[in-house]
Amino acid sequence: MLTAIFLVCTILFTVAFFTYGRFLERRLEIDDSRPTPCHTDYDGVDRVPAHPAVLFGHHFSSIAGAGPIVGPIIAAVAFGWAVPLVWVLTGAIFIGGVHDFCALVASVRDRGRSIADIARGSMSPLAYRLLLLFMWLALVYVLTVFTDLTATTFVEDGGVATSSWLFLLLAICFGLSVYRLKIPVLWASLVFVPLVFLATWVGQLIPIPSAEIGSALGLNPLKAWSVLLILYCCVASVTPVWILLQPRDYLSSFLLYASMLLGLLGIVFGGFDVQFPAFITWQSPELGPIFPIVFITVACGACSGFHSLVASGTSSKQLNKESDARTVGYGAMLVEGLVAVIALATVMMLSADDPLKSKPPLTVYGTGISHFAAVIGIPHKLGFAFGLLALSTFILTTLDTATRLGRYIVEEFFGLKPGPARYLATLATLALPTVFALITLKDAQGQVLPAWKAVWPVFGATNQLLAGLTFLVLVAWLRRTKRKTGFIWLPLLFMTAATLYALVLLIQQYGWSLIGVIAMVLMAMAIVLIIEAVRTAGRSDASPDSDENPPECGACG
Repeated sequence: MLTAIFLVCTILFTVAFFTYGRFLERRLEIDDSRPTPCHTDYDGVDRVPAHPAVLFGHHFSSIAGAGPIVGPIIAAVAFGWAVPLVWVLTGAIFIGGVHDFCALVASVRDRGRSIADIARGSMSPLAYRLLLLFMWLALVYVLTVFTDLTATTFVEDGGVATSSWLFLLLAICFGLSVYRLKIPVLWASLVFVPLVFLATWVGQLIPIPSAEIGSALGLNPLKAWSVLLILYCCVASVTPVWILLQPRDYLSSFLLYASMLLGLLGIVFGGFDVQFPAFITWQSPELGPIFPIVFITVACGACSGFHSLVASGTSSKQLNKESDARTVGYGAMLVEGLVAVIALATVMMLSADDPLKSKPPLTVYGTGISHFAAVIGIPHKLGFAFGLLALSTFILTTLDTATRLGRYIVEEFFGLKPGPARYLATLATLALPTVFALITLKDAQGQVLPAWKAVWPVFGATNQLLAGLTFLVLVAWLRRTKRKTGFIWLPLLFMTAATLYALVLLIQQYGWSLIGVIAMVLMAMAIVLIIEAVRTAGRSDASPDSDENPPECGACG
């Protein structure tokens, strides 16, 4: 049964790419004769044309992160795997993919500007400011959650930490080879991709001792790794995209492709049965009711507002031609949906009383990958390490991409010119994640909670509500440019209603605690943005192509 479920999901995603994806292309009037921002505003730092395979690797690596793995596993353990699976399929095809594709194209047509800047042209200055702030807060939550998850992985397996840093060194060498030595991408890939996989094995031979790292910094190992990761983000977010971001994301995509291949081989040929219950309960004691909690918990596996930040923040500035947008925007979301299916499979094969289900999601996923890898003769320990490496590599990608996006938003909010100001904007973005990394968070009973677990509920709600607000902006943009909006309305209404309801539940559950107050602020901001969207819904003050030549702004270069 597990094999049949996986194959059906794969077929559905493939058919959707060639059918619904082309429908979206027609609705958005994709045209390669329009020059893209990396050509009209080339700057050698952020706006650099990328080979489609390289850009797909960057975009896919950035949006994947831990979300499509951690969220589905949490939801499946709490409620059973059936509802999360249905949401992953329908969400990725009809909501998440539409969201990502349209956000990418809208930004490309507006010279690589952010979704918030598009809101300024399509809605109002107030909506623009509020959306910028909302986006920045969402990125802070992403940085907080994913920093803690990566640090946890490094503490659990020092070999993964070694492999991760070796991988970053290989990425820099790849970038120099392609962009400075002018070695073709194919030939460079034939050399560096095998080295990336070799790094997995080498890391297990020379693991970095987390205890010594903590001792050297005078912190416990988890906090020490968190600080080092934040320092890495600080450096990585201000370097030219060609030297680290593009090559690292391209190479890291092969790790996830390989983990997906292991999942495919293990599921199809491993003979694993579905043992975990398809349905457990309508109301989880820890998470709450199945609706809307499943939708905010699964998060990136079906739809994610963070994806619009990547699409309009970095990917739109590197898209070589418009026809690449379907593969990068829509295709990457479908592949991410398949990653979520594999994550669900690691739960589906557990027995109902397996103690592993109470372990952290990273452990569940790594163990599942090790079982899949064993089908082709890879030792369990190495398979487990590979699963964690693939995951931590994608989280690292998300971390510095999120920092770079946060830097863009700070520059845009204050009208800062590109240049030295990017260092101050980066520090401002990393300030709150640093605080979260250094403090100790506790639950209502006084028990210490991992930062990712404490922040995940509000992270999920913020992430999904941002998707709903992005749909609002996209409707306004489509109306302003005289294009049809029918295919956007159902995703908009569903995502907005589900996440506003989730925020109400969070406010009821957490009251005047930190998470409760954050939920209140987010709801107030969202309501104001919705009012602004309704107020300006009838306005149409632009010609169909006026979005291609908007006024200048300081942060856009």
